[in-house]
Amino acid sequence: MKIIHKIDELKSEIETYRSDKKNIGFVPTMGALHEGHISLVQRCVQENDICIISIFVNPTQFNNSEDLAKYPRDLKQDSEMLEKAGCNLVFNPDPREIYTEAELSNTFNFDFEGLDQVMEGKFRPGHFNGVVQIVSKLFNLIQPQKAYFGEKDFQQLAIIHLMVTKLKMNTEIVDCQIIREQSGLAMSSRNARLTTEQRKNAAQISKVLFESRNFVLQSSPEELKNRVITQINNTPDLKVEYFEIVDSESLQPIVNTWKRKAIGCIAVFCGEVRLIDNVRLNP
Repeated sequence: MKIIHKIDELKSEIETYRSDKKNIGFVPTMGALHEGHISLVQRCVQENDICIISIFVNPTQFNNSEDLAKYPRDLKQDSEMLEKAGCNLVFNPDPREIYTEAELSNTFNFDFEGLDQVMEGKFRPGHFNGVVQIVSKLFNLIQPQKAYFGEKDFQQLAIIHLMVTKLKMNTEIVDCQIIREQSGLAMSSRNARLTTEQRKNAAQISKVLFESRNFVLQSSPEELKNRVITQINNTPDLKVEYFEIVDSESLQPIVNTWKRKAIGCIAVFCGEVRLIDNVRLNP
């Protein structure tokens, strides 16, 4: 497995793969890898000749500089996990390798067709501009046949699909199911910042979400929303930032009448650590 840090080196490797007619699969990450990431890598390895992983903590998608500074980084451990999983190449650039000063100073603009106006986009303004900025750059550099994303970041996944369509990119986006800890807690790099007690309490998030599916037919969307928020807020350490029941395609809120493709998306603070999760709520 190779680890490279420069765009020129990356382009050289890509040219070699192309000349050998190799299919390239790609998993973009910000490092601090866990079994959820590795499940994406393993699928990428299985379905492609070459598996490329990026490890890049993207500054333009953080609207909180403290959150960016605290984001865990461990290239050595990440590399060991990736090599074991069968990865061929890791691209680990410095921000100055990826962005010009102007790009770092100015907001990247993209027409999200309303997908950015709710949930994560509402509470993290500018976040998805940064996501599209970096993913489009990486796609243009690597030009993978397939790219793999987890469904935990459901809104991000919807936006990546839109990006590929609008920018006419020849990359297939592969949706991968959420990987959970034994307790049910959705795996996240941020989980490493939880204390033992907080981790135990955070498992209540998925527990409440899963149980909420039992009340869909006897509750309105608004009633179910209030029920979930109340239950989670009654758990020590947990405070709901938002819980929205939305159409899984348009991401617009479902208020009065259930729709077939409903999904409940949540963001919860466990102490100072922000966690997200989701569950499908088909009536």
